[in-house]
Amino acid sequence: MVVLGIETSCDDTGVAVYDSAKGLLTNRFSSQIEIHRLYGGVVPELAARDHIRKVIPLVMSVLEDCGLEASDIDSVAYTAGPGLVGALLVGATVGRSLAMALSIPSIGVHHMEGHLLSPMLENEFPEYPFLSLLVSGGHSMLVDVRSPGCYRLLGQTRDDAVGEAFDKFAKVLGLPYPGGPSIEKIAKFGSKRRFRFPRPMARHKSFDFSFSGLKTHASLEAAKHAMDEETRCDLAFAFQEAAVGALIIKCKFALEHTGYRSLVVAGGVGANQLLRKQIQELMHSLNGKAYFPSLQLCTDNGAMIAYAGFLRLRTGNRESLSYEVWPRWSLESLPPIPL
Repeated sequence: MVVLGIETSCDDTGVAVYDSAKGLLTNRFSSQIEIHRLYGGVVPELAARDHIRKVIPLVMSVLEDCGLEASDIDSVAYTAGPGLVGALLVGATVGRSLAMALSIPSIGVHHMEGHLLSPMLENEFPEYPFLSLLVSGGHSMLVDVRSPGCYRLLGQTRDDAVGEAFDKFAKVLGLPYPGGPSIEKIAKFGSKRRFRFPRPMARHKSFDFSFSGLKTHASLEAAKHAMDEETRCDLAFAFQEAAVGALIIKCKFALEHTGYRSLVVAGGVGANQLLRKQIQELMHSLNGKAYFPSLQLCTDNGAMIAYAGFLRLRTGNRESLSYEVWPRWSLESLPPIPL
């Protein structure tokens, strides 16, 4: 089965082709960072308009990359939620229209399920069940992945997602959007002796996260100092250490609770090198193994949507002529996928 995957949940337009016999054939995306950088965050209306401009040219590009015609596509998968409603509608409308024009099946995919299953596109992937840390600009959650389609949410953020907190504190430091890469870049030059921020909810016996307090604490500390380059680097170092440290604490707690020895880190913040290093160290200490999607599969992409869509389409899942998108959509509401 050859599946065209379309991802337009937020500010990246992603299109990919997955072949069940050959694997991932091609994966392209168009970033909107430069569009939203002026505003310090994603502007939903601008995001939707850029998806409209980019999605069809990307579809044509990926087909050309694979040497395929539109008639060679067997099915279409698109992100149906969660995400920005205007952005979701672009991908859903294009995906369903293509499927109807070609008389092939289509399916709406849960964005988070795509992230959870993205490691399965790599050469080395975990066996079920495993724990997943899903961290991005909009989500911070720990998920018990028992089997495809069978997910139990252990914990999530009570306020800001970790990526959102990075974005907001980067703005305090005068750094460009997106905040995660900007803070990571200068934190390498910071001193670990000057500032130390608290690890939020470290003593709470739950799997939930909270990052708004860390953001506020760091912002108040920053206001006490003249913002020269050295101070900016030192503050970035302390903030990144605290944010990553909080994630590690909760991962360790969840691994001890589940007894799992496989941990998947997915989502855009999963590209952070300090997080990857400390996750590796944690899993080594527990005689376990960490799995990370490649950097191109950490950010929102069409490959993960194509793969997740394939798993559901092969079981006979089909959609009627009507369709809808869900800005909010619970992972735990998804039906299991037979192996």
